[in-house]
Amino acid sequence: MAKPLPTPVRNHLTGLRLLLLFTVLCGLLYPLAITGISQVAFSRQANGSLVKDGSGKTVGSSLIGQNFTVVSKDGKTVSPDPKLFQSRPSAAGADGYDPTASAGSNKGTNDPDLATTYTQLKAAIAKFNGVSQSKVPADAVTKSGSGLDPDISPQYAAIQVNRVAEARSLTDGQVRTLVQKYTKDRTLGFLGEPRVDVLQLNIALTELG
Repeated sequence: MAKPLPTPVRNHLTGLRLLLLFTVLCGLLYPLAITGISQVAFSRQANGSLVKDGSGKTVGSSLIGQNFTVVSKDGKTVSPDPKLFQSRPSAAGADGYDPTASAGSNKGTNDPDLATTYTQLKAAIAKFNGVSQSKVPADAVTKSGSGLDPDISPQYAAIQVNRVAEARSLTDGQVRTLVQKYTKDRTLGFLGEPRVDVLQLNIALTELG
């Protein structure tokens, strides 16, 4: 008869078997099951809530904002595209809206540069959109906590209407109609604030001409 293994060895072997069992269950089977369920029941969300334009090209995500810019002919200057609605500022990454570097500006009211930064940004936005500085809303100059928020306030969209209409040779009414179409109400009617889906709005503008 074989001699029984010492108790410490048996305990270690039992622990090893349990480790292998739960590695397979929790590290392989469970993730595969959840992935399969999510792909079947929530395919769009599981794949990043990607947004496609009319040609089927992926142009972004409904969860992550982005900059809408144009490059100069010499390729040296990148500036806001006057033909598109602009997003709120972002401090996520060097160029903003970097999903791997989600962050706000982290500037507090005691920061000596805060007022100067906002004043300069407000002046630039007012000039770009051809409105007075008093009409520039807070979300046009403040960065969100995540730096990735994809929407803007209806007030910020409103001051961009005339600029976009002129750049695209459209009427203000045509652009306002699109803004209204892509304005979302409060979630469940009472959570958050009304907001404008900038990406979908810009896609619609591009398709309109």
